[in-house]
Amino acid sequence: MDPALASGMDTHMPPLIEHGGPDDGPEVQHDFSSNASPLPTPASVLRAVDAADRTRYPDPAYAQLRRTLATQLAHPQELLLPSAGGAEAIRRLTLWATLQGLRHVWVPRPGFGEYAAAAEALGLRVHAYEDLPSLSRGLCAQEDGLPMMSPALVWVCDPCNPTGASPLPDAWQALGDALLNSGSELAIDLAYEALRLDGRSQLPPALAERAWRLRCPNKALSLTGVRAGLIEAPLAAVEAAAQLRRLAPSWVLSAEGVALLSQAWQPETREALRQQREQLRGWRLSQHSALHRHGWVARPSVCNFSLWRPPSGTHVPSLLLALRQHGIKLRNATSLGAPGWVRLSVQRPQSQDALLQALMDIECL
Repeated sequence: MDPALASGMDTHMPPLIEHGGPDDGPEVQHDFSSNASPLPTPASVLRAVDAADRTRYPDPAYAQLRRTLATQLAHPQELLLPSAGGAEAIRRLTLWATLQGLRHVWVPRPGFGEYAAAAEALGLRVHAYEDLPSLSRGLCAQEDGLPMMSPALVWVCDPCNPTGASPLPDAWQALGDALLNSGSELAIDLAYEALRLDGRSQLPPALAERAWRLRCPNKALSLTGVRAGLIEAPLAAVEAAAQLRRLAPSWVLSAEGVALLSQAWQPETREALRQQREQLRGWRLSQHSALHRHGWVARPSVCNFSLWRPPSGTHVPSLLLALRQHGIKLRNATSLGAPGWVRLSVQRPQSQDALLQALMDIECL
């Protein structure tokens, strides 16, 4: 880790955002680069999306959808804001923070590049942090007895992409205190909560109620091509939620997106995802065991993805290029803030076998 990043100093992000998943390269037959679930979409969700009425505009206010979600998530409907996926929600929330006068944004590093990209596009000052304790210290830093920093928009991803780490209770508590002292806004990205394979979030309910929470169920539902997400506004942010609603374009969510969100937290869907997590745990064990046996090293993760370091002496870009010729894609973690590492999601046994065979063929095992 670059000491400048760990200390919370400003850092420059790449001008172009890299993502896992398809690109303009060779066809990907075994995709370890996307964090989406490799398992089928639950039948009830797929039926709803297939039956979506594409001949008419959705209700631009999404009134029925928000009523449905309010019941399922036990959150007031006026505080539920549908979004066109996580990236759109990040951009919109960053724009709102800018209009409130915030000029600083804190982002995890390693972390999802959209947080910093959204801030830099609006001319905000980006600060990177390595973990919640270093974030809390950065928010509370003083010079000559005065705060070094103005209130900020603070992004936390739980579980974090790309590390799969999840903060402990003491770290959350310290962050809550730092936020109150600094007057900052907390935004928690929960995109991978439904793909958490170990334990549960330690986020205190009182802090959750004060935070903007971002949910993106399409990853766990294996429908990342349907751009649909949800912002849950803090309980005390009724007017702010109305402002965010006005910042969205009309019909921000497609008919398919409405159908996906309406089913994402139904009891039948929750049960299907619970069963799928059981299967993913078994696949994760076999995939991790195979890579560990051949000298690969992983950072701890509670999710269906992890950061991995190939054996010593491996040139990561050359490795990834060679694997593409075998129809396999891994995610270079350099643009995520972890040079020398790759992010791998858990995939089916057939894909695991293909990866190990390809690595042997190119003499990387």
